Amino acid sequence: MMKFLAPAKVNLHLEILGKRPDNYHEIQTLMHRVDLYDELEITLNGQGIRLLSEGEETPQGMENLAFRAAKLFFEDCGIQRGLQIILKKKIPVAAGLGGGSSDAATVLMGLNELLDVGWGKEHLMSLGAKVGADVPFFIFQKPALALGIGERLTAVDLPHPLWFLLMIPPFYISTAFAYKAYDRLGNQKKGQMKIEESYSRLPDLLPVLKNDLEKVAISHHPQIARMKEELLAKGASGALMSGSGPVVFGIFPGKKEAERTEKCIALPAGWRTVICQGI
Repeated sequence: MMKFLAPAKVNLHLEILGKRPDNYHEIQTLMHRVDLYDELEITLNGQGIRLLSEGEETPQGMENLAFRAAKLFFEDCGIQRGLQIILKKKIPVAAGLGGGSSDAATVLMGLNELLDVGWGKEHLMSLGAKVGADVPFFIFQKPALALGIGERLTAVDLPHPLWFLLMIPPFYISTAFAYKAYDRLGNQKKGQMKIEESYSRLPDLLPVLKNDLEKVAISHHPQIARMKEELLAKGASGALMSGSGPVVFGIFPGKKEAERTEKCIALPAGWRTVICQGI
């Protein structure tokens, strides 16, 4: 048995560039991992693949990306082994933080290590892309600009440290719902923002903060807009919704600044906060 940590991510930028014939969306997104982790215990024993989850309720069977990743790994390497995964959920589900994709990436990397298969990152990333669009990013293990459906990655240097105050609501938004609702708005794309490969200072990064899916989320949950306004009013350098939402984050140059803002924000009923650092 081996234990692994699966980090969350935030999207510092998310533009939808258009819809493809296969119904996926072409996107441009800048992602950064943070030190909020799911914990996975992977044990090679028994028969078949068993996934047990603790914490937040998660999908089961092939609906679970970690389960799907394990099945795909065994099929691709031609190994048949019994496997048990105990998933301790700390990352909120359907929150825009990539927890399911990170779990899947961690399973692929973990099995590669446990079984000493010896696959490099490129092969693991190509395998991960078959599981979910964000999975390759978590195998890449660097801040990255992602293009295509999220699988074409370029490393981006970001200021260090970056601290985030996550505002976590008591409701969920599924990725599929967010994109369908965005399509119904009939948005006309006007150009594409240029993302640099290096940002040395936080003020240089702030103009990049943008999320095309915010409008959809806010139309259903106006509290998201209010939380963004609160973060900016109470000291955040910038604020944005992550991914398809609904988690909103404030960005800070240090932990003390994040803690100061956390103390003076009035949370709506059911909301909670988490402070984390970019990794």
